[in-house]
Amino acid sequence: MEERIVCQKCLYYYVTWEKERPHGCKAYGFKSQLIPSIVVKNSSGKPCSFYNPKQR
Repeated sequence: MEERIVCQKCLYYYVTWEKERPHGCKAYGFKSQLIPSIVVKNSSGKPCSFYNPKQR
């Protein structure tokens, strides 16, 4: 079973504050209505390869 990717805990995730596209990914360079990891999985069929947890 693959690890669940939580974009909000990733170094590359950011909130755009755009109503139509509130989620952004700096690694892939896009904004979307869905969480970036879902977009990546749906588009490529593979989990995000840039996931990098933020250091606490």
